[in-house]
Amino acid sequence: MIKSLLISLFAIVTGISVYYLFSYKKAEDPIKVGILHSLTGTMAISENPVKESTLLAIKEINANGGLLGRQIVVILRDGKSDWPTFAREAEKLIVEDKVSVVFGAWTSASRKTIKPIFEKHNHLLFYPVQYEGLESSPNIIYTGAAPNQQIIPAVKWAFDNLGKKFFLVGSDYIFPHTANEIIKDLISSLGGHVLGEEYILLGSHAVDEIIKKIVAAKPDVILNTINGDSNLAFFKALRAAGMTSEKIPTISFSIAEQELQAMGNAAAFEGDYAAWNYFQSIPSQKNDEFVSKFKSEYGNNRVTDDPIEAGYFGVYLWAKAVTDAGTDNIKKVLKTLPKQSYEAPEGMVFIDGKNHHTWKTVRIGKILANGQFEIVWSSDKPIRPAPYPLSRTKTDWDGTLENLYEGWDKQWEKPGI
Repeated sequence: MIKSLLISLFAIVTGISVYYLFSYKKAEDPIKVGILHSLTGTMAISENPVKESTLLAIKEINANGGLLGRQIVVILRDGKSDWPTFAREAEKLIVEDKVSVVFGAWTSASRKTIKPIFEKHNHLLFYPVQYEGLESSPNIIYTGAAPNQQIIPAVKWAFDNLGKKFFLVGSDYIFPHTANEIIKDLISSLGGHVLGEEYILLGSHAVDEIIKKIVAAKPDVILNTINGDSNLAFFKALRAAGMTSEKIPTISFSIAEQELQAMGNAAAFEGDYAAWNYFQSIPSQKNDEFVSKFKSEYGNNRVTDDPIEAGYFGVYLWAKAVTDAGTDNIKKVLKTLPKQSYEAPEGMVFIDGKNHHTWKTVRIGKILANGQFEIVWSSDKPIRPAPYPLSRTKTDWDGTLENLYEGWDKQWEKPGI
């Protein structure tokens, strides 16, 4: 009470408003943000570099004066490639740490697990990875691809250029199962054939039976939605069985430059394909600058890739929204986010006001011996995100998700044996 009277008296004498005094004090406080990724476990191979690019963007903003005259402070938490852990850590970031935003998650199982937490608290998550779609949340900004910005154009391109007979392989959780439903609808409409569909548990290296089935089926193309370090075992066994890219090419939806580097001997994968919105090989000044900064920060031997880049530009989209709002208040930032665009390393990106996904250019790359990609096809311009493919109604897609969830004991991943 006495303190408030003294402040008011000082304001009267000096002519400085009480509002300004309190605003000035608040402006000196840092802005706390959370990063929630798998720093350990099977997904660490992919998620650690996204954490790094997020930190790089924050470091750059701080070096340029921060946001609203305030520095950004990071609170880092490990999801441990475990979905209940993601839920606990998300709750801590929101309730205990009181961060203004969270950047993170990779697998759809982790995102599905934490989505209700962000909605319950009316908080804000930036999700940086391509995914199966069938979702839109007012509390999530999706900076990775929706199905019509990766999966669908890649399958159409494969049908037109590689063959009509497909074999589908994936990890046993929500993204691959749902992605393959989308893929099967599209292949059927094109007049192609799905010769097989097989899954392995996340983190599993038990791929021998799947390889035998692929050899027996003799597809024209393998469509791969395996995530994490299980890809190491899959491609090693594929090559050991004599299935090179010349005989049966593979198009992957979760393998990029980072995974190729981690797997080693990229020449063994030369000629296979991946579909993304960003490749390190994009020829532009903006991308050259990004790659140079990432290597300067983390080592000249390091590579960039699509989720790394999406994690990076997501920070800048959030920062622009904070600047426009004049505050890091989450409710006010959510109102300014749909207006944001940014010239990212992949090209211009826009947040769609209707579904909170991002307009993005689609690209298909062919793996080179050095672990980089030759871009063999790209869309002419950024594509409007469409989270729900038109092959089924929204009600039907929601039913597909519900059936998987209920069948897996109300989890977003098939329970391990």
